[in-house]
Amino acid sequence: MAAMTAETHTANSRGHLCNAGAGAAAGVIAATFVCPLDVIKTRFQVHGLPTLSPGNVRGSLIIGSLEQIFLKEGLHGMYRGLSPTVLALLPTWAVYFTAYEQLKSLLSTNDGSHQLSLGANMAAASAAGATTTVLTNPLWVVKTRFQTQGMRPGVVPYTGTLAALRRITREEGVRGLYSGLLPALAGISHVAIQFPTYEKIKVYLAERDNTTVDSLTAGNVALASSVSKIIASTLTYPHEVVRSRLQEQGFHSPKRYEGAVDCIKKVFRGEGVLGFYRGYATNLLRTTPTAVITFTSFEMIHRSLISLFPPEPQPHAI
Repeated sequence: MAAMTAETHTANSRGHLCNAGAGAAAGVIAATFVCPLDVIKTRFQVHGLPTLSPGNVRGSLIIGSLEQIFLKEGLHGMYRGLSPTVLALLPTWAVYFTAYEQLKSLLSTNDGSHQLSLGANMAAASAAGATTTVLTNPLWVVKTRFQTQGMRPGVVPYTGTLAALRRITREEGVRGLYSGLLPALAGISHVAIQFPTYEKIKVYLAERDNTTVDSLTAGNVALASSVSKIIASTLTYPHEVVRSRLQEQGFHSPKRYEGAVDCIKKVFRGEGVLGFYRGYATNLLRTTPTAVITFTSFEMIHRSLISLFPPEPQPHAI
């Protein structure tokens, strides 16, 4: 019995490491690829639409914004916040995919199909999301401050991720590190919609092609991830605007909002419903390829890791 327990633990640990490694690698690949669009989206959310030169029309707003950042801040400006983003994504996706897969295993049915009900899938996605949100919120605060500090003349800039964490703690206390946590936790609704939708689309595509979910092509995984991301983003985007505005205001900047509720009231009063969708188009251009890269990379890397480090066969109980 002790030998069985040890072998089962080894197999589980190996599976967790494969999930964590694949999740971390996929997150970093995606974050690096779309960082310039993430910078623009964050600035749109916090400061509204930029004033561009007369030659730039609204249709080229994203391209014009990229040009403006590049001319004023150089290539470095287009990748502001990448360091804390990567530092946040390494544990975010590593913890998320590990927790999600573990919870899926615990909540799956025992009828041999190991399928999750919609409610169980939402519970697994939500619990995994809550865990990663609480653990990584300080790094997302730093990322937001980095991406917007180039727009605040006279404010002493942060010099690095660790320096920013220390300075925020010193000037604003631990509470500063958890700015925007409430709307970030509200954002769990995003993964509660995205992941079950993603799983259901994968099952549909597998049945359509008469194959298994684990054997889906990269193209089908990309399709499932993009559709599920668009649906979830459209339904839950307003919380991102509120979160970004709360995270951006710091010790040296005017405090416009007293909290999440105050922010919602002021945005609605001053900008209407459209205020909650600032940067939405840019967000879709950023998050859709991000989701495709993240999920497709995860699936392919995970399969490779499993083939390299297959789980030990489980001994049968006597």
